[in-house]
Amino acid sequence: MALDNGVNVVDTAVNYRCGRSEAVVGRALREAAVDREAVTVATKGGFVPFDGSRPADPGAYVRDQFVAPGLVNAEDLAQGSHCISPAFIDTMVDRSLDRLGLDKIDLYYVHNPETQLSTRSRDQTYDLLEATFRRLERRRLTGAIGRYGVATWDGFRVPAGAGAYLSLPEVIRRSESAADTVGTSTPGLAAVQLPFNIAMADAFTTANHSSPAGEENPDEPATQSTLACAREAGVSVFASAILGQGELLNGIPPEIDARLAGETSAQRAINFARSAPGVTCALVGASNPAHVRENIAAGTFDPLGANAFDAIFEWLGAPPSSASAGILGHGPCLTWSNGIWLRRSRFVSSSGFGWAVRNRPTATGFDRSRSEVTHRGLR
Repeated sequence: MALDNGVNVVDTAVNYRCGRSEAVVGRALREAAVDREAVTVATKGGFVPFDGSRPADPGAYVRDQFVAPGLVNAEDLAQGSHCISPAFIDTMVDRSLDRLGLDKIDLYYVHNPETQLSTRSRDQTYDLLEATFRRLERRRLTGAIGRYGVATWDGFRVPAGAGAYLSLPEVIRRSESAADTVGTSTPGLAAVQLPFNIAMADAFTTANHSSPAGEENPDEPATQSTLACAREAGVSVFASAILGQGELLNGIPPEIDARLAGETSAQRAINFARSAPGVTCALVGASNPAHVRENIAAGTFDPLGANAFDAIFEWLGAPPSSASAGILGHGPCLTWSNGIWLRRSRFVSSSGFGWAVRNRPTATGFDRSRSEVTHRGLR
């Protein structure tokens, strides 16, 4: 239903629904009356996946199925279930290709690398990411993946002093170093994914990443927000958890709700996320066909303009500051949503939307006539 009604983006992961999510996506792609090239497929690797269902003893399963055969070294595991070593991610790329039934994954994310900070230092985690980026650069050369990214929960949005913090400029630098080592013409890092919603707007409000302008000019802010940092680097931002994991379906604060377009709370929450300056694509899950239709209809409402979006934060008592310098003035624009252009204007920023996939594909867009992408591109 979703793909046949204009949906052309899916976002999943090797561990979602114990692997069943990728299988469903692959089956949907094969059965839908759409060209494979019209659909952008993103998946992730990092958490040790189960095979179809949760085992009675997950720890024993990891030891028997991954550690004992040598697929994972025990010292590479964080919290007993997370690994981003080059060899493991290489294996997960192959597993995802097999489950999806595809020859190529358009966008491959390293999943929640901040989990590794529970067992290793920040510098060691950056070193591990760079080694894995080198492996992904080589997979790009073989055509197995198009581009890669980093999907996080806390990493890029928490304050710089927090235990789970990762520096986006440093991650970008490590991808550039990996590309130089492998000899690819351009770095493959094209996207980051992080939570963004009315209650979790840290990516817009928190100045937690170093600013090149601030380093060169003491009169400029020394730090900037995740959205500003990504935009400056040409890295696309995919917003996850835009419904607050379902909490916003129970209602949005009235003063904010009144400013947002949409017939339902879900549609208004979607439009909040897709209105944020610097957000390329807002991802939202769905559990039934009615939700898919409701999500698709959110795109018929205009996103907020710059002044209206800023006014929400002023009302919240957290007005945008220099953290977002350089990305304000976004307005309705020619926006890319996993390869979908939604609105046309003179602005450069992106604020499209798509749908994340857990147990069924639910990504959407409206104009399949173009699949070019901005920033570092995915295809």
